[in-house]
Amino acid sequence: MDNQEVKQVSKWDYDVKKFKSIDEVLDFAIGREIDAQSFYMKLSSIVKDDKLVRSLIDLAAEELEHETKLQAVRLGKAEIGTVEIGNLDIVDYAKDVVPTPQMNYIDLLVIGMKKEETSRKLYTDLAAIVEQETLKNLFRKLAMEEADHKLRFELEYDLMTF
Repeated sequence: MDNQEVKQVSKWDYDVKKFKSIDEVLDFAIGREIDAQSFYMKLSSIVKDDKLVRSLIDLAAEELEHETKLQAVRLGKAEIGTVEIGNLDIVDYAKDVVPTPQMNYIDLLVIGMKKEETSRKLYTDLAAIVEQETLKNLFRKLAMEEADHKLRFELEYDLMTF
């Protein structure tokens, strides 16, 4: 990839009318996790810092774990937690970062926080729109999962910058 930036583009349309079952919601969420894996792997192929490459590969592996967990939920072998997640609100004040080969670890944390917050908002919005209670609850749980991921990035960002 000779372009100096990697853009995240998702092919996943989230027209709430298309969700007729929990399996369709899980397919959607799994697709978003696959998109995230791809994003981090593409970014790892252009950054110059070897430590950042390792971090990006680790993030892609975490997204694979999320995908695997959602697959297990679909098979009835796991559940998504319902614990409320805290929030440092750092993402609300962090400037947007464009992924480039020269980016640093702090930039990566900001990108991660913003990605997870976008997903959290998406699932929260979808929970507010759907009428079926089981889908509403699943979207709420997915939103909490994304909030948990974002909090991890926020805590690390806080430790590294303050």
